[in-house]
Amino acid sequence: MNCFRLEYVYVSNIKNSKIMSYNLLKGKRGIVFGALNDMSIAWKVAERAVEEGAIITLSNTPLAVRMGTTNELAEKLNAKLIPADATSVEDLEQVFAQSMEALGGKIDFVLHSIGMSPNVRKKRTYDDLDYSLLNTTLDISAISFHKMIQVAKKMDAISEWGSVVALTYMASQRTMFGYNDMADAKAMLESIARSFGYIYGRERNVRVNTISQSPTLTTAGSGIKGFDGLVDFSERMSPLGNASADDCANYCMVMFSDLTKKVTMQNLFHDGGFSSMGMSYRAMEQYNKSFEEFRDENGKVIYG
Repeated sequence: MNCFRLEYVYVSNIKNSKIMSYNLLKGKRGIVFGALNDMSIAWKVAERAVEEGAIITLSNTPLAVRMGTTNELAEKLNAKLIPADATSVEDLEQVFAQSMEALGGKIDFVLHSIGMSPNVRKKRTYDDLDYSLLNTTLDISAISFHKMIQVAKKMDAISEWGSVVALTYMASQRTMFGYNDMADAKAMLESIARSFGYIYGRERNVRVNTISQSPTLTTAGSGIKGFDGLVDFSERMSPLGNASADDCANYCMVMFSDLTKKVTMQNLFHDGGFSSMGMSYRAMEQYNKSFEEFRDENGKVIYG
C-alpha cells in the first residue's frame, strides 16, 4: 500500500518561539505587497512564507517604506524590497521584472494587501463623500489589484498553477457602520478576482482568490470609526472568535500552496464563522445588558 508522509520542521518566528513548518512553499517564489509594520497582515504573511520555504520580494509605496519598518522585515527575511506605487503600471512592471531577476524565475504567488481611504482619514461620511477622494480609494484599494494582475499576465510573470490572493472584508457584502467607501472598494476587489480569475485560469492555470478576513487590529484598520467596537462585536458573534493576523497568514500559506490548485474565483471567508451568523448568545447577552440603565426601580424597561 502506498502512503504519504508529511514532513515538517520547527523554525523560529519573530518572537523566537517555536512554530511548525510543513515546507508548503518549498522552492516557490513570491511577492508580498503591503507590509508596513509588524501589525500588518502582509508582514505576517511574508514571515510565514519564508518559514514555509519560499523566497520572496517585498513591495510598498516609497512613503510607506520611509514611514514604516519594512526595511527591517526585508533584512530579517533576506528579501529584496522594491518601493513602488501599486496604482502605477510602470512601477508594477518594475516590481515583477526585478522580482523575477532577484528570485531567479517566474513568480508562484502574490499577495495584495493594499487599502486606503482618504475619505475615512478625513472623516467624510458616506453621504458626504469627496468624489475625487473616492477615485483615490478605488484606485488604491481595488483597481491596483486589476493593474497588478494585468501587468503580471502581459509579462507572463506568474508560473502555471500560481496563486494570487487579495485581502477583503465582509463590508463588501453587508453594511458595516463606519467602513464608508472602503466597502465599495472591497466589492470591486472581489469582482476583479472573479472576472480576472476566469481569464487567467482559462489561459494560464493561474488562480485568483480573495480572503474575507475578520476585522483585524492593523494600522489601517485603526483609522476606521468605531473599529474597536466592531472587533468586539465580531468576536462575540463568531463561534470561533476573530481570526488574527497570524491566522490569516496561515490561511494564505494554504492558498499559495499546491494543496489548493483547483480553488479559484472564490471569496473565502476567514472570520471564525461570523459570516454565517445572525445572532450569538454572547452578542445577545451584551445587547440585553445595554438596556439595564434604561430600567426603572421595578425593572421595567424605559424607552424614552
